Amino acid sequence: MDQSTTDNRANLMAVFFSQRSTLINTVTPIVGCRHWAEDVVQDTFVKISQMPIPEDLRKPESYLHRLVRNLALDKIRRLTLEKQHHADEEEGIHEPSPGASPEKKISDINELQIVVDALEELPQRTRHAFEMHRLQGMTQKQIADELGVSPTLVNFMIRDAMTLCRKRLFESSAPDMER
Repeated sequence: MDQSTTDNRANLMAVFFSQRSTLINTVTPIVGCRHWAEDVVQDTFVKISQMPIPEDLRKPESYLHRLVRNLALDKIRRLTLEKQHHADEEEGIHEPSPGASPEKKISDINELQIVVDALEELPQRTRHAFEMHRLQGMTQKQIADELGVSPTLVNFMIRDAMTLCRKRLFESSAPDMER
């Protein structure tokens, strides 16, 4: 590490320590909690102690405030994402695990077979368009280009395939009306 980089880091650290409480006060409204704000400021310290410091850093205070604000926003995004994908430990404790029962597995296999049979009833091009969309995740535009048709026609083919699958699944689950 050259002398200017070392000097820049030392200068930035000195500013960090002198501005620490101000940085915490800046971040608290963003993260909503002083404890989390202190965590973000600590993360900022770790980051500046490990990252390369810009050589042309003229306003270290502004740089630190921007850095701590960005880290605070990252923390909020991370917390929001965790809330979306995690539930309380007790939530669902009395729920059976998915697919646990043999009956459910057999039902799922039967429904899958109904869908496979329904797809076999479709014209080959319609079935292929549906499979590219649902199984390969291709867009309707990509499918249209591959099949040499319009995106509107692809939309109709996918719709027709979905309609037939739903119809066959409904017919299989509806009680026998002839009894």
